Amino acid sequence: MTVERGRDWGDVGPAPDDLVTVRSDAEARAVLEEARRGSAPLPPLGLLGGDLCRTLGGRADEARLREAPTLLTVDLGVALLDGRLHLFVAHLVLRRSWWRGRVVALMNAEHLGPWDVAPRAHPGDGRLDLLDGDLSLGDRVKARARMPAGTHVPHPGITQRRVAAWTAELERPTPCWLDGARVGEARTVAVRLEPDAVRVAV
Repeated sequence: MTVERGRDWGDVGPAPDDLVTVRSDAEARAVLEEARRGSAPLPPLGLLGGDLCRTLGGRADEARLREAPTLLTVDLGVALLDGRLHLFVAHLVLRRSWWRGRVVALMNAEHLGPWDVAPRAHPGDGRLDLLDGDLSLGDRVKARARMPAGTHVPHPGITQRRVAAWTAELERPTPCWLDGARVGEARTVAVRLEPDAVRVAV
């Protein structure tokens, strides 16, 4: 169930028998994409690392996953990149460089590595947090210093909104990063969210 203000979210164990443990967002994405390609149900994931795990307060505690994990249902990102279908659990980033040019981040998780990119992002609220900007070099240096604490936003040069879907025709092919892994380049990008799509344990 999509999270709602004033309502509890999640339950305490036991872990599902078919739980698949993953140690990164990229590993989680690979497991889910394999299931989707085979038209199989998406398996529940035990999160032992990655930005989604961190956002959910996961402790990377394998014993906890076996005994009494917290079970949550989270949203899943779906990206069509020049006609190629991909999934993502934590984030989609479009950029040529962190230091010049446009940077777009669609965040299902709050964190991207050491950075608190989207302080208001929640992986169970039915929305992606979209950040879109092309800052000067000086502003990028300042924003980078503030990102670990999430204080880089609001910023007049960064468009920030919450979306269930987003499309763009980019000026030129742009590298695409899904859950921290580069998956190629694309000009035409269409992203949507599948609410309550994946059961996870932390």
